[in-house]
Parts: sequence; C-alpha cells; structure tokens
Amino acid sequence: MGGAAPGRTVWLLAGEASGDVLGARLMDALRRLDPTLRFAGVGGTRMEAAGLRSLFPLRDLAVMGLVEVLPRLRHLSRRLDQAVADIAATRPDLVVTIDSPGFALRLLRRIADLGIPRVHYVAPQVWAWREHRVREFPGLWERLLCLLPFEPGFFGRHGLDARFVGHPVLQSGVDRGDGAAFRARHGIAADTPVLILMPGSRRSEAPRLLPVLGRTLRILMATCPGIVPVVPVSPVVADVVRRGVADWPLRPIVVTDLADKHDAFAAAGAALTKSGTSTLELALAGVPMAVTYRVNPITAALARRLIRVPYVAMVNLLAGHRLVPELLQERCRPDLLAATVHRLLTDGHSAALQRAGFRAVTATLAAPKGDPDDAAAAELMAVLDAAGSVSGI
Repeated sequence: MGGAAPGRTVWLLAGEASGDVLGARLMDALRRLDPTLRFAGVGGTRMEAAGLRSLFPLRDLAVMGLVEVLPRLRHLSRRLDQAVADIAATRPDLVVTIDSPGFALRLLRRIADLGIPRVHYVAPQVWAWREHRVREFPGLWERLLCLLPFEPGFFGRHGLDARFVGHPVLQSGVDRGDGAAFRARHGIAADTPVLILMPGSRRSEAPRLLPVLGRTLRILMATCPGIVPVVPVSPVVADVVRRGVADWPLRPIVVTDLADKHDAFAAAGAALTKSGTSTLELALAGVPMAVTYRVNPITAALARRLIRVPYVAMVNLLAGHRLVPELLQERCRPDLLAATVHRLLTDGHSAALQRAGFRAVTATLAAPKGDPDDAAAAELMAVLDAAGSVSGI
C-alpha cells in the first residue's frame, strides 16, 4: 500500500473459538499487505500465536443461549467496560469485531463517539431470526463483511452496505486431510468405521450434547461393531469435553490439533455435529452428516417463535433443501441419532447424494476475487487508508 502510515494499530475482538481462527488468519493476511501493522484486542490461543496479547481470556465471552447468558451478565458487562476503556486509551486506527454479535455490537455502539473506523466481520444472522434488529445497525460500522453469498442482498434491502468476501472455511485445509495417516497414528484398521462427534466450541454448549452423544454411542456399539468415535474440539473447551466423555461406554479420541482434526475428517464415514460452521467444514471434507442440537427448553421455545428460516443447518440453507438430517431439541434422542448414523455409514447412496450436494454448496462460498482472508484484509485496508486520507486533509 503506497503511502501507508507506518505502525498503525488494528484492535480486534474475537468472542469465541471460531472467531479466534478467523482473527488469526486475518492478522496474517493484513501483515502481508502492511508488515508494520500492530495488533491489540481480545482473542484466543490462535490470535495470541499470531502476535496478539489478549486484553482478557477469550473464554470469558464464549457463552451461548438466552438463558445461559443471564448468570454471566455482570461479568460480561465488566469485560465490555474494560474493552471500551482500552480502545479509548490506545486510540487504534481501526477496530474490527469478529462475529459474537451479542458482545461485539454493544462494543461498536459504545465506541461510536471516539471517531475510530469500525468494521464488523461475519454479518449478524438477523436474516434467520429477529430481523427487526437490522434497524439498530446503521451507524455501528463503516463496513460489514459477509461470509455468505446471499447476505449482501439482504442487508442491501435494508439500506446497509455489505460486502461478500467469501467464506474462510475454503482456506482451512479441512479438505486436505490424510485419513490413512490418522488411522495409522491411532491404530485404527482400514475397514473400521470412524464417527466424528462435534458437540460445540463453547464451554456452555458442549455439556448439553455430550450426554446424548454418549448414549448414542452405546447403541452404535451394538449396530456398528468396532466403531471409533472422534471428538474434535478447540483447546478452549478441551477440558470440559474430556470430563464429559469420562463415563462414555467407549472412550473417544479427543482431537485438539487442527491437522489431526483434518486427518480425522478424511478418515471418517459419518458425523454428528451441532449447527454452525462445523457443517461447512464437514461438507468441504465430504463427510456425510446429521445435525443435532439441544439447548435450554426456555431458550428453544423463544427461538422457535423468532426463527424465520426453514432450516438450522447452514448447508441446508445454502442448498435450499434438506440436504442433511436435522435432529433438534426433542428429536435429539440417542435412538434417532444412532439410526441416522447407521444409515449414513451403511447406505452408500445416501452418502453419495450428500457429497454431491456438498460440492454444489461449497462452490457458492468462493470469494469474488482471490482468497477469502485476502479479500477481507483488502476491505480492512481500504477502510484504514480512507481514514488516513481524511485525517491527512
């Protein structure tokens, strides 16, 4: 970037494990455009490895669910005050919030009077529920970066400028795993079925799915002899997951390393996963799946009244039809989950139909130009440079 001011500071916020991954890759892409950039803010282990000194632990923000948040409100409020104070004191050149709209949008609103350019990365999914909230967004950011191809059209209808930058899952490497290496590393025979179980990346959500997944596994041990369960998790929730699987009838392989996770996907014949980005990861890796989820009953009742989309699974929304089964809340039962997994492992036609649908879905996620991380970084640099030009007038 010719004429770029040296040593500018970008303040980033990631509030959960998936945002930590996005933030780390974004930091690397920004450095490629301007090696003099400095970083501050809040992130997890991956952003810290990329050079961020986090203001406080990411796990303090990783809470999901209307009811689950209530006991943490006072603590979250203190963390919000701390983040606002840090931004006011350090006066960064740009603030970038990544996903986590419950916290991030409050932060963007609180710092509006500071005159610092703001970008929100990963559009709030108000197209799915609580669409009226879009009226609160004008003035919160200078630019909104979207991961899904239909989002700019939605926000455009509400008078908001939004840019599709492609989905970073395409750069994750999840489709380049080595299944044979995973089997050799863990002593798994070539004909042994491997099942991926993904209970969630938040400390508040994983414990809800782990017990039902354990009971599902007990049924599958009879119908799919020798099955090997693998639970890929972020380091943030690894301790919670290890405690949660301690009483399972078959001890799973708990994977925290990204490369090992990708190899596990390549070895897998099927997966049970929560909704969210994990469905896109599995789709890109070509792993047949079913989506399941269970939250507090009060949270579920409220959500049902607010949700405006026909599907919960992102792959189904992008496909426009029920490409993968959704076994949610009351249908999140061990007998139904076990029967669904058994079918995916033994019915080659069902698995092949899913894989064909996955290829069509993931093709829609490509950035308009270049890689998603580079496209997002280019948008941020444009905001930075525009702000520098205005301040230099």
